[in-house]
Amino acid sequence: MQPSPLARYLFVAYVLLTVYASLHPLTDWRGQGVPPLAFLVAPVPRYVTSFDVLANVLAYAPLGFLAPLACFPFLRGRGAVIAALALAVSLSTSLEVLQNFLPARIASNLDVAANAAGGLIGAVLGASFSGELLRDGGLPALRYRLFLPGRRIDLGLVIIGLWLVSQLNPGTLLFGTGDLRALLQGPSGELHTPDVFIRVEAGVAGANTVAVGLLAAALVRSNQPVRSAVILLLVTAFVFRTFAFGALFSGQDMLAWITPGALFGATAGTLVTIIAVALPRPGRLALSAVALMAATALVNIAPGNPYLNASLALWQQGHFMNFNGLTWIVSAVWPFCALVVLILLAGDDERPGR
Repeated sequence: MQPSPLARYLFVAYVLLTVYASLHPLTDWRGQGVPPLAFLVAPVPRYVTSFDVLANVLAYAPLGFLAPLACFPFLRGRGAVIAALALAVSLSTSLEVLQNFLPARIASNLDVAANAAGGLIGAVLGASFSGELLRDGGLPALRYRLFLPGRRIDLGLVIIGLWLVSQLNPGTLLFGTGDLRALLQGPSGELHTPDVFIRVEAGVAGANTVAVGLLAAALVRSNQPVRSAVILLLVTAFVFRTFAFGALFSGQDMLAWITPGALFGATAGTLVTIIAVALPRPGRLALSAVALMAATALVNIAPGNPYLNASLALWQQGHFMNFNGLTWIVSAVWPFCALVVLILLAGDDERPGR
């Protein structure tokens, strides 16, 4: 049995996302005048809800699950569980120490315990199923049957997965990744007519549909139903979007993302993608890169969303502050990471097995 590069890429990506979510919003660092490890022996925080505990358990369960898969076949069984648990505890403790320097965060021994419990649950499941999942006839066989071989293809699959995660942020336009205005400057106060917004939103949704669809198509084997795979990916993104609006706003708002511009842009982009799939692979990669750059430029000059401004103004993020900070950073950096992957795939086009 061979190690799985895809599992290792997913593991590294999840660790990085965990670090960002734990330290969000990453501003106003300063000493609080307390020993860094004092929280370990402090009384359990009084104002802790069952939601907080459950969220911390669930946040580290995927980390614990992916760790044995990333270590396979060098560590298995009990050794993989111990390594995964040690990683979860050390990572959680380190991040809680850093939270001492963030006034918006509170270091907690209960968080470390909940994170360790989640890591242990995930590690036991991961170690139990790693042999079945990563054996020659398991997930690797499915992966190599559907997608081209090579580590760069694995990296592309991770990028596609992160794109789906970015759709869980309700504050962005449909498929509108790469908006850096909140990081570089304040949002524009300029007002635009609804017609202008509809056109821009359609352009953002359409160009990103083409970019993501053709990137995904470049990963799929030519003897597989490429167009069906692209459509399935877009349908999954719509499901993610609907879930985000329903969970973070309310059930009656779960379809609020379906606006005239989003609907027209996604439809037009899907049709263009289905046609462009017939292009040679280098052409698909080039068109995907052009569409990605155009979409990123467009989303950074897009006016505010008049359909969501009222809802966002009343929205209290509450328990979801860390989650939305996480999905925002994924959305912000995604097109730049995707462009790097497109360049790697183009450079490897003559040797898809590398």
